[in-house]
Amino acid sequence: MLHRSIARASPASSSVQVRRVHDFVRGPTPGGTYKIPLNNPKIVGVYSSRGNREYQEDAASVASLQLDPVELQYTLSKLRQPYRWDPSAAGSDFLASQVAAFGIYDGHGGRQVSSYLKDNLAGLIESVSSSEIPDLVDWTKERHAGYFKRWRGGALQRWTKYAPPAGGGNGESSNSSSAGGSGNGPEKVMTLEERLTLAFLQADKKILVENEKAQRCGSTASLALLQSLDGPAQPYWAAQKLAITIAHCGDTRALLCHRPTGQVIPLTEKHHAESRVEAARLRRMGADLLVSDSFGESRWMGVVENTRGFGDGEWKPSGVTVEPDVNTRIIDGECPDHAYLILVTDGLTSLISDQEIIDLARQSFDPTRAARTIVHFAEDLGAQDNCTCVVVPLAGWGDVGGSDTTRERREYRRRGMEGMNTRMQRM
Repeated sequence: MLHRSIARASPASSSVQVRRVHDFVRGPTPGGTYKIPLNNPKIVGVYSSRGNREYQEDAASVASLQLDPVELQYTLSKLRQPYRWDPSAAGSDFLASQVAAFGIYDGHGGRQVSSYLKDNLAGLIESVSSSEIPDLVDWTKERHAGYFKRWRGGALQRWTKYAPPAGGGNGESSNSSSAGGSGNGPEKVMTLEERLTLAFLQADKKILVENEKAQRCGSTASLALLQSLDGPAQPYWAAQKLAITIAHCGDTRALLCHRPTGQVIPLTEKHHAESRVEAARLRRMGADLLVSDSFGESRWMGVVENTRGFGDGEWKPSGVTVEPDVNTRIIDGECPDHAYLILVTDGLTSLISDQEIIDLARQSFDPTRAARTIVHFAEDLGAQDNCTCVVVPLAGWGDVGGSDTTRERREYRRRGMEGMNTRMQRM
């Protein structure tokens, strides 16, 4: 069977027709292509722990998408530093359109939303269409009101009635005008940022409409898309030229290991109300809505820790949004500069630093062992929250330079927890 559905029946998705996506990637051979399943633990490492929580509210997804090569090419041409990529050099239409997708979802208030995203988000990314944008933007404005009364669609604005005129005064070029006209030029093609934003908003709509618990239940998310830019196109783990696109909302984390030095490269920022980007976005709602709880942590409206995420319908009028930060990083060099990508939930990052996470994975033989090592270290430190880790090897896997700079600190912390546990047992 060439395809499998990433969906299983869940309370939030029982009435949704799920797009079937590939669970394998292809690579070129002189006589055709070979096929590798992504659910192989030697290819991608996924490991979770429930911690001391009653339920596991984290989730993770692994899939291979087929996206329009013209759209991928247009996206690369619109980057701040435009990148020239020829889809015809990939070797086939399939290889040109192949994009690996890895997601991590941290649910709160229940597991309904994170489970829905695990089962459905990848399929939505493949299937959404720009024709859905005007109605979806209108629905979002009408449903949430409040903060969204003055919202114009964000990254989707050029597809709506709020699009500025061609050559308008906001710095938009003529290709960024409304795409509702005729023709087949670039203005008819979505960028990857627009596709991901549309898929996130569409998933959020389905969650809120079909699951009443989503009014006070939600999930954060970090999604990584890996596209080979080699010619012919190699699988992402062997690609010397690679585009890494991160779509992120909330406080899940995406980290990249710089192979020559072993140092961490953070790819995401927390969407908390006091963070730089979110503070600017939420300022018009009123600074008095940011309240510190009994632990000294700032919460929006005194309740919400993450100001971007899926679900949480009760707080959407107060400025909580599912619009993701979308950023693309190009890796282009004969010597692989990056060893692996790691996605983690905040059950890990609340206890372990970014560099510790990277260092914990550097000596592992395979990605599953690396993910397990990271989660087990958090458990050694007394992790209370759900913990989930996804490790994605890249071309530099197994050849990390530099040194393990956090080893002594980790061992000191581990011994401290062992001593504390011994004292607690004597009480």
